[in-house]
Amino acid sequence: MMSLGRESNNKLGRKKMGSILQLVVVVTLATFMIPSNANLTSNFYEKVCPQALPLVRSILHREIIRQPRIGASLLRLHFHDCFVNGCDGSVLLDDTPNFTGEKTALPNLNSIRGFEVVDKIKAQVDKACKRPVVSCADILAITARDSISILGGPHLWYNVLLGRRDARSASRDAANTNLPPPFFNFSQLLSNFNSHGLNLKDLVALSGGHTIGFARCTTFRDHIYNDTNINHMFATSLKKNCPRIGGDNNLAPLDPTPAMVDTSYYRELLCKKGLLHSDQELYKGIGSESDKLVELYSRNPLAFAEDFKASMIKMGNMKPLTGNMGEIRRNCRRVN
Repeated sequence: MMSLGRESNNKLGRKKMGSILQLVVVVTLATFMIPSNANLTSNFYEKVCPQALPLVRSILHREIIRQPRIGASLLRLHFHDCFVNGCDGSVLLDDTPNFTGEKTALPNLNSIRGFEVVDKIKAQVDKACKRPVVSCADILAITARDSISILGGPHLWYNVLLGRRDARSASRDAANTNLPPPFFNFSQLLSNFNSHGLNLKDLVALSGGHTIGFARCTTFRDHIYNDTNINHMFATSLKKNCPRIGGDNNLAPLDPTPAMVDTSYYRELLCKKGLLHSDQELYKGIGSESDKLVELYSRNPLAFAEDFKASMIKMGNMKPLTGNMGEIRRNCRRVN
């Protein structure tokens, strides 16, 4: 009887231990499966491919010399990627029989560019690393950071967090819904940013990305012909290259120094010379918090640089795919 009791107790003990071990395994697996921003680190590629980031910067530097607009285009790609289901490289995917991607969404159609440069960087980095190691989503984050520091100086360089993986699908509907259009008013802009976990300071700081690049006539036509919160002479000068009908793709600089990251964008807002309606909505001269930030950045480049970098890092952390989620694409335009 005693031996049977011991055997029974041993069985119960083994069952209990097995249950505990099973619970530990389940909890551990669950922990690894939860996407966490903590998985993004600034030294993610140091061991697996230390030459990756210097190579990206070198290629990009040559491309910016060859076509100065590309820096602004790559910064915009990162923004348009992150605002649609997180920073997952989905904006780079071409349409497939299974989904219609983001490239043909209204905010992106005939507007976003730079895909060939991303392709070139991806091919050369994979060759140097001897296999696909760096994700397309990370390439967008790296090129955005490098574009800013190349065009603005070392005070705009920051440790970009890395380790994102690439999405296996994209959504045109999500892009149409989540990307703020140039005709949004201030409350709509703030609501849009809030929905992505970004605040008013992030809105004003990240809008400073318009310190570089150009916009098409179709994006600012209503602003120069119909708005009152715009400098009259400024509007008149823009009408020469942006008629009421036609010329949709004619370009105008977003600020007077479109190939330099500086604070002239904010100084122009003080003079009611914001190119887009959404730009000028940040400054109305009524003493609002947004007004005060525009005024601060217009006179303090270091304050702008610090807030812009912090907001870029914050935006880059929006719902990244990490761990075993997603994939590392071999070609940024299609899933593996």
